[in-house]
Amino acid sequence: MKTADINRRDFLKVAGAAAGLAALSPAINAGAEETLKGKIKTAVGYDMIRIDGSPTDKLSLVKSLGIAGVELSINAKVDRDELRKASDATGVAVHGIVHGWSLDKIPESIDIAKKLGANTVLIAVPQVKEDFAYDEAYTKSQAVYREVIPYAEKQQVYLLLETVWNNFLLSPLEMARYIDEMNSPWFQAYFDIGNMVKYGWSEQWIKILGKRIKKVHLKDYSRKIAETQGPWKGFDVEIGEGSNDWAAIRRELINIDYQGWATAEVGGRDKDGLVQLAAEINKVMALD
Repeated sequence: MKTADINRRDFLKVAGAAAGLAALSPAINAGAEETLKGKIKTAVGYDMIRIDGSPTDKLSLVKSLGIAGVELSINAKVDRDELRKASDATGVAVHGIVHGWSLDKIPESIDIAKKLGANTVLIAVPQVKEDFAYDEAYTKSQAVYREVIPYAEKQQVYLLLETVWNNFLLSPLEMARYIDEMNSPWFQAYFDIGNMVKYGWSEQWIKILGKRIKKVHLKDYSRKIAETQGPWKGFDVEIGEGSNDWAAIRRELINIDYQGWATAEVGGRDKDGLVQLAAEINKVMALD
């Protein structure tokens, strides 16, 4: 596939996908007058772009769909020099690097971010297990992050902590306390709107974390499916078809004056799937 400029057929697909989404949950359409337009920049994970072609082809495609950036996992199989050139050529930013929950080699991920022009490294919370107790995870992870923060500041790269299903930081009050104890503007929150449905209501997390939220991940989660098919199956829904109250989420993002990246974190998509995904993002974030 060569440079993927959107054509009339793709415009019609986006329009048709958006029209279909209008029939989804009332929670999406309620409060549609509350908009984040002009404040939100949308993105996808680079590995989600499942088309043949070069980094330039892939970034050109997402740009044609109105998507402004990508986020890169440190494990992504891509030539980073080529990706940086593609980003410069297309104007599609590599806005962040996903490090994961390892407490090792965080400075290396900061270096990758710096090389690609990204301003954040996502660090997921460590995993509490039978042989790694909750209090140990708390003190050890904070000690590691405190050592790394001066280097992050030097490189002008934020460390953003994301809560995942690792049996750790299970309430927004605790996560807010944890971040505040780090006492650095270079250590903030990456909030995943889908992950927290298992533990409560995403809009409440946004309200409590407030200005600590530097970036957000977009995905949905169905409690109904999770109850009948198992917790991981709850993610098997399109954005806008799960249990999230997107009007309430938008309202709380507006209340904290959130301005920044909203990155879809779902399964890989071909071209048609990315067209649909772009429409879903625009609908739930009221960006149309």
